[in-house]
Amino acid sequence: MKARRVTLIEVGLRDGLQNEAKPISYALKSQLAKRLIACGHREIELGAFVSPQKVPQMADSDRLFRKFLNKSALSSDRLKTPTFSALVPNFKGFEIARDLNVKKIAVVTATSNTFLKKNINATVEQSLVNIRKIVRDAQKSKIEVRAYLSTVFGCPFEGRIKESVVLRLVNRLTDLGVDEISLGDTIGIANPNQVRSLIPKLISATPAKRVALHFHDTRGLALANILESYRAGITRFDCSIGGLGGCPFARGATGNVATEDVAYLFESMGVSTGLDLKRIIATNHWLSKALKRPLPARIAQVPNQPWKP
Repeated sequence: MKARRVTLIEVGLRDGLQNEAKPISYALKSQLAKRLIACGHREIELGAFVSPQKVPQMADSDRLFRKFLNKSALSSDRLKTPTFSALVPNFKGFEIARDLNVKKIAVVTATSNTFLKKNINATVEQSLVNIRKIVRDAQKSKIEVRAYLSTVFGCPFEGRIKESVVLRLVNRLTDLGVDEISLGDTIGIANPNQVRSLIPKLISATPAKRVALHFHDTRGLALANILESYRAGITRFDCSIGGLGGCPFARGATGNVATEDVAYLFESMGVSTGLDLKRIIATNHWLSKALKRPLPARIAQVPNQPWKP
């Protein structure tokens, strides 16, 4: 029996905005965060504690966390406090998150040494040593740890990735004590056959509730891959408002799957996301105007929109 509810983890403020070429103001980020909260999101990746030289859009993440971890910033009845997470690629980033009282962090590794060296300047083995240290200290501070495992289905530098490599790394991350693993289709190269093959093997090794999928829509297959993942037992999916985002360290890694489109997919099948689709589409239109360009999400472009699928 399939689950009748899924969780969509909003990554637009971090993974979405990090690839924007023009500077995004703190005021716009703050307003976007409030709008996403009002849409009903219960989990939002608010920012990242990374080098501002490498990822300048994340330079004001500390300000966002100081604001939104303060419950007075969420005074409206509609603005119920979600879980705010931060990406921390190294121990220094973890220390900043810990000192700000962030209660959920995301660490980074990959199946590909070449990709990871370009991303966080570490090999896979070095990243696992780093994660071990972060997890140990996070557990002392009662901080939940999510691990991003990138390039699961393919790498722009090393090509197709064997399932055995993915499963071995999932087992190692589980042994290190991470609370959740988000499997990333970093360059949007996965197809439903790959998903159908991998997921059952994956959840035989680790509980499905501890697994999330992070698809990019580079080749237009993200929704098909999400549906296949759901049918295989996964109920947690990363997505980005408007379909914003991509990886600045992987050429051609355009477009996270759009929150609006994923929400419509599930709601149209009678699977609850807990989100207000009308508000999400309105947020898309607002953000499109703010960024002065159309966003790739499909459902927001439908004229005479039926708000309830």
